Amino acid sequence: MLTFCSIMASERRSTAPAIVVQLLLGMALFGSATPLSKLIGQQFSVFTASCMRMLIACLVLAPFTWLLTKRFAGAKRSDWWVIVAISLFGMVGFTAAMLFGMRLTTGVIGSTIMSATPAVTAGAAVVFFGAAMNWRTSGALALAVAGIVAINLLRTEGGGDTEAPILGAALVAMAVCFEAAYTLLSRKLSDGISSLEATLAASLIAALVFVVLAIVFDPQPFDFSDVGQTGWFAVAFWGAATAGLAPVLWYNGARKAPGALTAGAMAVMPLSALVLSYLLLGEPFRWSHLLGFGLVFSGLVLMIVEHSKSED
Repeated sequence: MLTFCSIMASERRSTAPAIVVQLLLGMALFGSATPLSKLIGQQFSVFTASCMRMLIACLVLAPFTWLLTKRFAGAKRSDWWVIVAISLFGMVGFTAAMLFGMRLTTGVIGSTIMSATPAVTAGAAVVFFGAAMNWRTSGALALAVAGIVAINLLRTEGGGDTEAPILGAALVAMAVCFEAAYTLLSRKLSDGISSLEATLAASLIAALVFVVLAIVFDPQPFDFSDVGQTGWFAVAFWGAATAGLAPVLWYNGARKAPGALTAGAMAVMPLSALVLSYLLLGEPFRWSHLLGFGLVFSGLVLMIVEHSKSED
């Protein structure tokens, strides 16, 4: 996922309806990736599905990169090392951990944990880059941990829970860490390469890595004989919309929008993931969901305020 921290600033800021729609739709599409991961994990081998996601994303990103960027003309040698790291951590690591995790836990738990991404990213920036820690970032981290613990401890057996929700939650949390690594690594890219270019290049590298992983580790690599219509639609949307179209919408909107608007739009992602977990996966509502998600979402609001103040 592209974050506004990795978007180059634009001289002109606008709150035009088209820009608002791009930001909101981009975040909503990003959020849909969490429940879709569960649907896909039930019908596809993990690395086969991941490879398909990256290939579909490349097909979507390639024309936008060709039309809207300088096509890697300004990239430095150091950028390519960063792109390789982004691909291995933010795409290979994230996608695999997400699929394995969502096989074992529920969409609601996965959505709640994914909502903690901004707080985890802020914490990692403090540890690895010496960023300043203030009451908003520390509060967001505390609320994120409290929410994740609450939604797992208050979980009741049956009624849609899976056999190993705690292990699944741990894998999704690992995916969040990989996502944080993606965000922090993207800050190391030079001004000569855009987010679209970096995303396309990293997706191509990830697709190649997933081909090898599928052949080595998947029980039946690239065997689609048991995949139903729902699975095909899910993987196509997962690749084209969440990994392809969503970065384009977010990139174009965030580079023109004020920092406050860009930061506020982040709230749509976890809400989209939560609602679609109920609608697509048919998971029952529980009051523990409201408590856990509410705590993590409160932390997200603190991070939105923090990013808004730092951008404007």
